[in-house]
Amino acid sequence: MKKIEAIIKPFKMDDVREALAEIGITGMTVTEVKGFGRQKGHTELYRGAEYVVDFLPKIKIELIVSADKLEQCLDTIIEAAHTGKIGDGKIFVSDVSKVIRIRTGEADEEAL
Repeated sequence: MKKIEAIIKPFKMDDVREALAEIGITGMTVTEVKGFGRQKGHTELYRGAEYVVDFLPKIKIELIVSADKLEQCLDTIIEAAHTGKIGDGKIFVSDVSKVIRIRTGEADEEAL
């Protein structure tokens, strides 16, 4: 099993969720986060004063998938989240050794 963590632009969230649903992925955790990479921050004007916004709003999607669905999920996220502009985001993949559904006690692949 694999854990996918995708950091994407907020306005791409619905596109990514719908694209994942089309390939049968229904469970995910979504968090509003802030951060920056090469995109850096930008300056804004507030009540006549200029200030730097270092952390930009992003969406973090976390999902656990079986290893055989990994590449399909990655391709789907990349296609749905891509704008071609700086700040499109990143995807991190890690191994998951155990999953347990609390309600039923099902474990691993059955818990997905």
